[in-house]
Amino acid sequence: MAPGEAKVVLVVEDDENTSALIALYLEREGFSPVTAGDGEMALALARRHQPDLVILDLMIPKVDGWEVCRRLRQTSEVPVIMLTARGEEIDRVAGLTLGADDYVVKPFSPRELVARVKAVLRRTSPSPLKEERMLIHGPICMDLEKRRLSVDNQPVSLTPHEYALMEALMASPGRTFTRDELLDRLYPMGEAVVIDRVVDVHIGKLRQKIEPVPAEPRYIITARGIGYRFADRQPQ
Repeated sequence: MAPGEAKVVLVVEDDENTSALIALYLEREGFSPVTAGDGEMALALARRHQPDLVILDLMIPKVDGWEVCRRLRQTSEVPVIMLTARGEEIDRVAGLTLGADDYVVKPFSPRELVARVKAVLRRTSPSPLKEERMLIHGPICMDLEKRRLSVDNQPVSLTPHEYALMEALMASPGRTFTRDELLDRLYPMGEAVVIDRVVDVHIGKLRQKIEPVPAEPRYIITARGIGYRFADRQPQ
Protein backbone atom coordinates (compact mmCIF):
# COMPACT_ATOMS: atom_id res chain seq x y z
CA MET A 1 0.00 0.00 0.00
CA ALA A 2 1.39 3.38 -0.95
CA PRO A 3 2.13 5.94 1.79
CA GLY A 4 -1.01 7.88 2.68
CA GLU A 5 -3.32 5.39 0.95
CA ALA A 6 -6.47 4.59 2.94
CA LYS A 7 -6.38 1.28 4.77
CA VAL A 8 -8.90 -1.24 3.46
CA VAL A 9 -11.32 -2.74 5.99
CA LEU A 10 -13.44 -5.70 4.93
CA VAL A 11 -16.82 -5.60 6.70
CA VAL A 12 -18.54 -9.00 6.74
CA GLU A 13 -22.12 -8.51 7.96
CA ASP A 14 -25.38 -9.87 6.52
CA ASP A 15 -27.59 -7.12 7.97
CA GLU A 16 -27.49 -4.39 5.33
CA ASN A 17 -28.32 -1.54 7.73
CA THR A 18 -25.60 -2.56 10.18
CA SER A 19 -23.09 -3.03 7.35
CA ALA A 20 -23.90 0.39 5.87
CA LEU A 21 -23.59 2.07 9.27
CA ILE A 22 -20.18 0.51 9.95
CA ALA A 23 -18.98 1.47 6.48
CA LEU A 24 -20.17 5.07 6.99
CA TYR A 25 -18.24 5.47 10.25
CA LEU A 26 -15.13 3.88 8.74
CA GLU A 27 -15.24 6.26 5.77
CA ARG A 28 -15.56 9.23 8.11
CA GLU A 29 -12.31 8.13 9.79
CA GLY A 30 -10.44 7.81 6.51
CA PHE A 31 -10.71 4.06 5.94
CA SER A 32 -11.75 2.39 2.69
CA PRO A 33 -14.51 -0.13 3.57
CA VAL A 34 -15.42 -3.13 1.41
CA THR A 35 -18.60 -5.01 2.39
CA ALA A 36 -19.67 -8.64 2.09
CA GLY A 37 -23.02 -10.15 3.05
CA ASP A 38 -21.99 -13.80 3.34
CA GLY A 39 -18.96 -15.96 3.99
CA GLU A 40 -18.29 -16.98 0.40
CA MET A 41 -18.26 -13.36 -0.74
CA ALA A 42 -16.05 -12.44 2.21
CA LEU A 43 -13.38 -14.97 1.25
CA ALA A 44 -13.48 -13.89 -2.39
CA LEU A 45 -13.16 -10.20 -1.48
CA ALA A 46 -10.35 -10.96 0.96
CA ARG A 47 -8.37 -12.60 -1.85
CA ARG A 48 -9.11 -9.74 -4.23
CA HIS A 49 -8.53 -6.73 -1.97
CA GLN A 50 -5.99 -8.06 0.59
CA PRO A 51 -7.59 -5.94 3.35
CA ASP A 52 -5.64 -4.42 6.23
CA LEU A 53 -8.31 -5.58 8.72
CA VAL A 54 -11.49 -7.67 8.71
CA ILE A 55 -14.63 -6.99 10.77
CA LEU A 56 -16.32 -10.39 10.82
CA ASP A 57 -19.85 -11.23 11.97
CA LEU A 58 -20.03 -14.85 13.11
CA MET A 59 -23.65 -15.53 12.15
CA ILE A 60 -23.49 -15.09 8.37
CA PRO A 61 -24.93 -17.31 5.61
CA LYS A 62 -23.22 -19.83 3.31
CA VAL A 63 -19.93 -20.00 5.24
CA ASP A 64 -20.16 -18.96 8.90
CA GLY A 65 -17.74 -16.56 10.57
CA TRP A 66 -15.87 -19.30 12.44
CA GLU A 67 -14.98 -21.02 9.17
CA VAL A 68 -14.16 -17.73 7.43
CA CYS A 69 -11.70 -16.87 10.22
CA ARG A 70 -10.19 -20.36 10.08
CA ARG A 71 -9.63 -20.12 6.32
CA LEU A 72 -8.20 -16.61 6.55
CA ARG A 73 -5.70 -17.78 9.14
CA GLN A 74 -4.47 -20.56 6.84
CA THR A 75 -2.94 -18.01 4.47
CA SER A 76 -2.94 -14.60 6.18
CA GLU A 77 -2.19 -12.77 9.40
CA VAL A 78 -4.74 -10.01 8.61
CA PRO A 79 -6.17 -8.66 11.89
CA VAL A 80 -9.73 -9.85 12.57
CA ILE A 81 -12.36 -8.27 14.85
CA MET A 82 -15.23 -10.67 15.46
CA LEU A 83 -18.69 -9.14 15.65
CA THR A 84 -21.55 -11.13 17.15
CA ALA A 85 -24.66 -11.11 19.30
CA ARG A 86 -23.25 -14.01 21.30
CA GLY A 87 -21.28 -12.89 24.33
CA GLU A 88 -20.71 -16.10 26.30
CA GLU A 89 -17.20 -16.62 27.65
CA ILE A 90 -16.69 -19.84 25.68
CA ASP A 91 -17.45 -18.01 22.44
CA ARG A 92 -14.94 -15.26 23.24
CA VAL A 93 -12.27 -17.85 24.03
CA ALA A 94 -13.04 -19.84 20.88
CA GLY A 95 -12.96 -16.75 18.67
CA LEU A 96 -9.74 -15.39 20.11
CA THR A 97 -7.95 -18.73 19.97
CA LEU A 98 -8.97 -19.16 16.32
CA GLY A 99 -6.81 -16.13 15.66
CA ALA A 100 -9.20 -13.20 16.06
CA ASP A 101 -7.61 -10.05 17.47
CA ASP A 102 -10.65 -8.61 19.22
CA TYR A 103 -14.28 -9.47 19.95
CA VAL A 104 -17.18 -6.99 19.94
CA VAL A 105 -20.67 -7.99 21.13
CA LYS A 106 -23.85 -6.54 19.64
CA PRO A 107 -25.40 -4.09 20.24
CA PHE A 108 -22.34 -1.88 19.93
CA SER A 109 -21.42 1.74 19.36
CA PRO A 110 -20.06 2.37 15.83
CA ARG A 111 -17.62 4.86 17.35
CA GLU A 112 -16.33 2.21 19.76
CA LEU A 113 -15.95 -0.27 16.90
CA VAL A 114 -13.90 2.22 14.87
CA ALA A 115 -11.77 2.88 17.96
CA ARG A 116 -11.17 -0.87 18.25
CA VAL A 117 -10.17 -0.96 14.57
CA LYS A 118 -7.59 1.76 15.15
CA ALA A 119 -6.25 0.08 18.30
CA VAL A 120 -5.86 -3.31 16.63
CA LEU A 121 -4.10 -1.76 13.63
CA ARG A 122 -1.73 0.13 15.95
CA ARG A 123 -0.61 -2.97 17.78
CA THR A 124 -0.40 -5.26 14.72
CA SER A 125 1.37 -2.86 12.34
CA PRO A 126 5.16 -3.33 12.39
CA SER A 127 7.21 -0.24 13.04
CA PRO A 128 9.03 0.93 9.89
CA LEU A 129 11.97 1.97 12.06
CA LYS A 130 12.43 -1.40 13.76
CA GLU A 131 16.09 -2.38 13.55
CA GLU A 132 17.10 -5.87 12.55
CA ARG A 133 17.12 -8.13 15.57
CA MET A 134 17.24 -11.87 16.09
CA LEU A 135 16.31 -13.99 19.09
CA ILE A 136 18.05 -17.37 18.99
CA HIS A 137 17.75 -20.24 21.44
CA GLY A 138 19.11 -23.59 20.29
CA PRO A 139 17.21 -24.56 17.12
CA ILE A 140 14.65 -21.78 17.56
CA CYS A 141 15.27 -18.53 15.69
CA MET A 142 12.98 -15.49 15.78
CA ASP A 143 13.54 -12.71 13.23
CA LEU A 144 11.89 -9.65 14.81
CA GLU A 145 12.29 -7.48 11.73
CA LYS A 146 10.61 -9.93 9.37
CA ARG A 147 8.29 -11.32 12.07
CA ARG A 148 9.28 -14.89 11.31
CA LEU A 149 9.97 -17.93 13.46
CA SER A 150 11.88 -21.03 12.47
CA VAL A 151 12.72 -24.27 14.24
CA ASP A 152 15.65 -26.30 12.88
CA ASN A 153 15.68 -23.85 9.93
CA GLN A 154 12.08 -24.77 9.08
CA PRO A 155 9.54 -21.90 9.03
CA VAL A 156 6.79 -22.05 11.64
CA SER A 157 3.51 -20.23 11.01
CA LEU A 158 2.25 -18.24 14.02
CA THR A 159 -0.92 -16.26 14.59
CA PRO A 160 -0.40 -12.64 15.71
CA HIS A 161 -1.21 -13.63 19.30
CA GLU A 162 1.17 -16.58 19.26
CA TYR A 163 3.88 -14.32 17.85
CA ALA A 164 3.34 -11.72 20.60
CA LEU A 165 3.61 -14.36 23.33
CA MET A 166 6.66 -15.99 21.76
CA GLU A 167 8.45 -12.65 21.42
CA ALA A 168 7.76 -11.71 25.04
CA LEU A 169 8.99 -15.05 26.37
CA MET A 170 12.07 -15.40 24.14
CA ALA A 171 13.17 -11.81 24.78
CA SER A 172 13.42 -12.50 28.53
CA PRO A 173 14.60 -16.11 29.00
CA GLY A 174 14.33 -17.31 32.57
CA ARG A 175 11.85 -14.62 33.58
CA THR A 176 8.48 -15.87 34.80
CA PHE A 177 5.55 -13.96 33.33
CA THR A 178 2.20 -14.05 35.10
CA ARG A 179 -0.87 -14.74 32.99
CA ASP A 180 -2.00 -11.15 33.54
CA GLU A 181 1.33 -9.85 32.19
CA LEU A 182 0.98 -12.00 29.10
CA LEU A 183 -2.63 -10.88 28.63
CA ASP A 184 -1.36 -7.30 28.67
CA ARG A 185 1.00 -8.20 25.81
CA LEU A 186 -1.94 -9.53 23.81
CA TYR A 187 -4.44 -6.80 24.65
CA PRO A 188 -2.73 -3.54 25.72
CA MET A 189 -4.85 -1.05 27.64
CA GLY A 190 -7.66 -3.55 28.06
CA GLU A 191 -8.62 -3.42 24.40
CA ALA A 192 -10.53 -6.69 24.70
CA VAL A 193 -12.41 -8.36 27.55
CA VAL A 194 -10.70 -11.71 27.95
CA ILE A 195 -9.79 -14.26 30.61
CA ASP A 196 -6.44 -15.80 31.48
CA ARG A 197 -7.50 -19.16 30.00
CA VAL A 198 -6.85 -17.60 26.59
CA VAL A 199 -3.13 -17.49 27.45
CA ASP A 200 -3.13 -21.20 28.34
CA VAL A 201 -4.75 -22.11 25.02
CA HIS A 202 -2.23 -20.05 23.02
CA ILE A 203 0.69 -21.55 24.98
CA GLY A 204 -0.64 -25.03 24.24
CA LYS A 205 -0.71 -24.27 20.52
CA LEU A 206 2.79 -22.77 20.63
CA ARG A 207 4.12 -25.92 22.28
CA GLN A 208 2.58 -28.03 19.53
CA LYS A 209 4.54 -25.97 17.00
CA ILE A 210 7.98 -25.66 18.65
CA GLU A 211 8.44 -28.42 21.22
CA PRO A 212 9.93 -31.81 20.23
CA VAL A 213 7.51 -33.41 22.72
CA PRO A 214 4.73 -30.92 23.55
CA ALA A 215 3.63 -32.86 26.64
CA GLU A 216 7.18 -32.52 28.03
CA PRO A 217 8.11 -28.93 27.14
CA ARG A 218 11.80 -27.98 26.99
CA TYR A 219 11.38 -24.35 25.98
CA ILE A 220 8.10 -22.89 27.30
CA ILE A 221 8.06 -23.90 30.96
CA THR A 222 5.02 -23.73 33.24
CA ALA A 223 5.47 -21.89 36.54
CA ARG A 224 2.68 -23.66 38.40
CA GLY A 225 0.09 -21.29 39.81
CA ILE A 226 1.86 -18.26 38.30
CA GLY A 227 2.34 -18.35 34.52
CA TYR A 228 5.11 -19.23 32.09
CA ARG A 229 8.79 -18.67 31.36
CA PHE A 230 11.14 -19.43 28.49
CA ALA A 231 14.01 -21.77 29.31
CA ASP A 232 16.99 -19.75 30.52
CA ARG A 233 19.58 -22.07 29.04
CA GLN A 234 19.83 -24.29 25.99
CA PRO A 235 18.53 -27.75 26.72
CA GLN A 236 21.13 -30.50 26.59
